[in-house]
Amino acid sequence: MSGDPHSPTTPKSQLAQCPKSRNCVCSDAVNPQHHIEPFQLKVNLERAWAAAQSVVRALPRTNLVTVTTDYLHAECRSGSWQFVDDLELQLRPSTGVIAVRSASRIGYFDLGVNRRRVERIRTALRQQEVVS
Repeated sequence: MSGDPHSPTTPKSQLAQCPKSRNCVCSDAVNPQHHIEPFQLKVNLERAWAAAQSVVRALPRTNLVTVTTDYLHAECRSGSWQFVDDLELQLRPSTGVIAVRSASRIGYFDLGVNRRRVERIRTALRQQEVVS
């Protein structure tokens, strides 16, 4: 993994930990301030991964940077200031989850933007009955 906590990881077994700043959430985070639950799958891996990609593609001002069979990195721009946040999803077949990380590249506090983004994705996947 990269030494810079603001940089997205390359596909590995675990997503990068969040920095100390309050502008990141990650399902792999140890710190409760940054922790968010992964997406627990209710359907087969292929359907879940396709649905997750579709939901991310539909997010406003979002550009997919990397998509593999088990890893997705997208750049999400804020509406007014055009700040870039990094969104990462990682399919984990052995545990039946999609791990998630969303982090601002700059600043200290994100006003909850990254947590809300992840929860919007979770809600969309729940509506499709893909995750619990």
